[in-house]
Amino acid sequence: MTRTIDGAAIDAVLRQGVDNGAVPHVAAIAADADGVFYEGGAGVRIAGESDDPVGTSTQFRIMSMTKMVCTTAALQQKERGDLDFDAPVADYVPDFADVRVLEGWDGDEPILVAPRTPPTVHQLVTHTSGLGYWFWNDDLVKYEAATGIPNVVPGSMDAFKAPMTAHPGEKFVYGINTDWLGRVVEAVAGKQLDAVIEEGIAGPLGMSNTTFHPSDAQRDNAVTVHVKGEDGSWGSAGSILNPEPDWWAGGHGLYSTPRDYIRFERALLRGGELDGTRILEEGTVDAAFSNQIGDLDFPAEIATADPAITDTLHAGPGWKWGYGLMLNGADSPGGRKAGSGAWAGLFNTHFFIDRSTGICASIYTNSLPFITEHEAWKLYGDFEKALYTAL
Repeated sequence: MTRTIDGAAIDAVLRQGVDNGAVPHVAAIAADADGVFYEGGAGVRIAGESDDPVGTSTQFRIMSMTKMVCTTAALQQKERGDLDFDAPVADYVPDFADVRVLEGWDGDEPILVAPRTPPTVHQLVTHTSGLGYWFWNDDLVKYEAATGIPNVVPGSMDAFKAPMTAHPGEKFVYGINTDWLGRVVEAVAGKQLDAVIEEGIAGPLGMSNTTFHPSDAQRDNAVTVHVKGEDGSWGSAGSILNPEPDWWAGGHGLYSTPRDYIRFERALLRGGELDGTRILEEGTVDAAFSNQIGDLDFPAEIATADPAITDTLHAGPGWKWGYGLMLNGADSPGGRKAGSGAWAGLFNTHFFIDRSTGICASIYTNSLPFITEHEAWKLYGDFEKALYTAL
């Protein structure tokens, strides 16, 4: 039976987050294995333009929360024996063989060398291939300016010409790995990623509002990305990403609603099954929640290289990476237990799955910069602590 809680204190946290200007709007949801036990929201869909209240049925761009969905599609292929995680990426997507490692600069000329070992699918899944994101890597910012090769925002296939910034297997570098993984999944399936995810994950789990290409009605129910003006008030920055990209981005392309995504979280919480539908074997889910990067660590701090896009990430020590999930090595004070899996999206969405406590939860806004430490990032923590206090 689904637990019941008094959600008044959580509601107050969400309202305060909007009232004090930390976020333009917010929705949050929490569940256990048996069902949803908390839903809340505050603020409006488009600040200054809409009176539509935001709630758990509102559409959000979930950005890198897409990664775990794409990773699940790859894990399904692995279970079927169709995808070998130990194989070189180029075995599935031949143009990966052209990707080089950026080792430094000769003035304004990049120094590109062949990787010491061929990058594997496992390294894509675990962000150990060396591929990065410009917003957390000064060298990629410089490379983009020097070469004209775009990052992933314009949705051009040219983004796949970006180099690795470390040799495969030698460092955890968070980046466009899962966009490449999506292409691997497509090559194995012989169909586009949107169809793979609909047929294998979203459809079976009843996630009818999770999509790469929202309908007109879904767009009318979607928030836009917000930024603060000089006066401190929130305003819409528009869609930012190309609505008709060259490829469906396994790293950041999905729209979803809190009610949809919590079904995916619950399936993982329950060992890969929900309402009689199994999307992963229990052993595969256990592996996803296990350290998959060995002696490497998720960085305790990642400095921003693009402050308009993201703040510096202060994760602290003791974090690992599983399959698509950041794993905490110790209990969080007043919050999730050690071994919980979590990740977030660049427009300030965040989820976690705490298998020890038996709950999962997520919180959503669409704003930039990402993880502003005293605003959105603080609200994440305040929500989590209020939720655990209410249990």
